[in-house]
Amino acid sequence: MVSDRSYQFPPDFCWGTATSAYQIEGAAQVGGRQPSVWDTFSQLPGRVLNGDTGAIADDHYHRYQSDIAWLVKLGVKHYRFSIAWPRVIPAGRGQVNETGMDFYRDLVDCLLANGITPHVTLFHWDSPQALETKYGSWRSREMASDFADYCTAVVHRLGDRVTHWMTLNEIVCFTHMGYEVGKTPPHAPGTRVWSRKAVWQTSHHALLAHGLGCQAIRAASPQPCSVALVDNPGVTVPLTESPADIAAAQAAFHTNWVNGGVIFPALTGQYSEAQLRQLGRDAPDIRSGDLEIIHQPLDALGLNIYTGTYVRAADNPQGFAIVGYAQGHPRLHMPWLWLVPDCIYWSIRHISDTLHRPDLPLLITENGCAAQDEKTAAGEIWDSDRILYLQQHLKSAHRAIAEGYPLKGYFLWSLMDNFEWAWGYDRRFGILYNDFRTQERTPKASFHWYAECIRQGRVV
Repeated sequence: MVSDRSYQFPPDFCWGTATSAYQIEGAAQVGGRQPSVWDTFSQLPGRVLNGDTGAIADDHYHRYQSDIAWLVKLGVKHYRFSIAWPRVIPAGRGQVNETGMDFYRDLVDCLLANGITPHVTLFHWDSPQALETKYGSWRSREMASDFADYCTAVVHRLGDRVTHWMTLNEIVCFTHMGYEVGKTPPHAPGTRVWSRKAVWQTSHHALLAHGLGCQAIRAASPQPCSVALVDNPGVTVPLTESPADIAAAQAAFHTNWVNGGVIFPALTGQYSEAQLRQLGRDAPDIRSGDLEIIHQPLDALGLNIYTGTYVRAADNPQGFAIVGYAQGHPRLHMPWLWLVPDCIYWSIRHISDTLHRPDLPLLITENGCAAQDEKTAAGEIWDSDRILYLQQHLKSAHRAIAEGYPLKGYFLWSLMDNFEWAWGYDRRFGILYNDFRTQERTPKASFHWYAECIRQGRVV
């Protein structure tokens, strides 16, 4: 048992940090890469704050060696990053661009040479624009097959040196937030569809892509490997840890955000009955055999956790009520980023207890916050608000481990400030400050704090 007083983590705990391709790579037209849906979306007027795009981002494509040197200074032994599909297969299907693959070969080799284990996410929202043009991306079942072929191509080329694979990142964000009825969605591809059912069909196709991708990874890998899904469930947190409020939070977890139609089928092989009842005729069409494809055995589950929703018991047919945030409740530098540290603990507990998967090893694949970082006259960034946020969330993660839940690692989001999707370069999540004019990286106070957590193996 781990001592609660010292917040000491197990010696084999995986301390890491995370990034994604479109947010940091840049080099949008270099080496045969073709546009992704985010290239197209960000160039449309009014879609991204200040008209920002990821065309340059952190220029990581050209600076990966110096960025890996920062990982070494940080002391992490695990790094999660994503591969850009349109850099590897520019047309989305068909011929592999070996020049694009060379970048990832070099990146992985550099990580390994520095004693850092690569954790590769195969899709982090930047689908090829060519497939959006051809058949509407996630609106079509073809997307699942093309994704599986892309997985095969990558794993065939990197599987001799990469053993930790993740299929898709946050299905809800590139489906339910990328397709909408009657209005322009906030995320790429930014496509209006004709019905709520059509939106749910996109996430069903993404689940199929995950299932086929798992099969493709295992078939292509030349050595034993770990295969994971990364999800960002809507975390329901009991307002008090009374038996009644805990039961309410578990009941609410089924239909909070899209949990019952994404993480439930992925981990249990069935959509939540509560979710299907709520959807009615808007539920997606599920063909015979789909759920068997979706419900692949996983070696781990990645959880991207930032905030939570308070729930209490209520005398109504559902047995629960959502509790709004108090007027003075603390919030970080995003409209949705309320400080709810127990969200880490309850996300883990819901997987084991609410979804009945205590067997499944878990990773916090993203946790972090945007803060209003400002440099002092001496060029320092004292982000004490970020340290407070991270400190409380890591204590919550420690509680889960102390209670016997199978949390194996933590990847802080993010290594450096980057292109924050529709917020452009206005919101900073990094522990390295990036000057986007000069591409100079400056460690923030949180960088040094996290380095000390890693060095001591505990929350400091």
